[in-house]
Amino acid sequence: MNEVRLLSEIASYHAHIYYDGQAERQHAEWLRERIGERFRVRLGNWRDEPVGPHQQAMYQVSFANEIFATLVPWLMLNHGGLSILIHPNTNNPKRDHTVDPIWIGRPLGVSGEVLGEEDEAEEALEVNTEPTVEA
Repeated sequence: MNEVRLLSEIASYHAHIYYDGQAERQHAEWLRERIGERFRVRLGNWRDEPVGPHQQAMYQVSFANEIFATLVPWLMLNHGGLSILIHPNTNNPKRDHTVDPIWIGRPLGVSGEVLGEEDEAEEALEVNTEPTVEA
C-alpha cells in the first residue's frame, strides 16, 4: 500500500518554460516580462541549449508555495502554446521532474537519469521581480 505524502514535503516549485526557434523564444520573452510584472518570483537564466534533465531550451521560474494558486492558473491561460513543466521541490529531484510534475501545453521529454533521488529540498530562490500589475 502507498504511504500518504504530506504537503510539507514541498519546499517550493519550479516552472520550466520551454521554447524552440525564434518565434517561440519571442513569446517566451513576452511571457517572462508579464510574469515579472505580476508575480514575486525568481526568474532564472536563459538556457538556449539543453541543460541538466531538460532536452530543450528554457528558462526557470522559482516560486514559493503561496503563489502556486495564482501563478499556475495564470500560466495556463497565457502560455500561448509554449510547453511548461511545473514541479515541486522535495528531497527527490528525479521524482519531482519525472513522476510528480504537471505540464501546461505539450509534454516534452525529461532526462530523469541525470537527476538524483535524494537531495535537500530547495526553498524558493530569492525573488528578483517587483510586480506592478495585478495578475
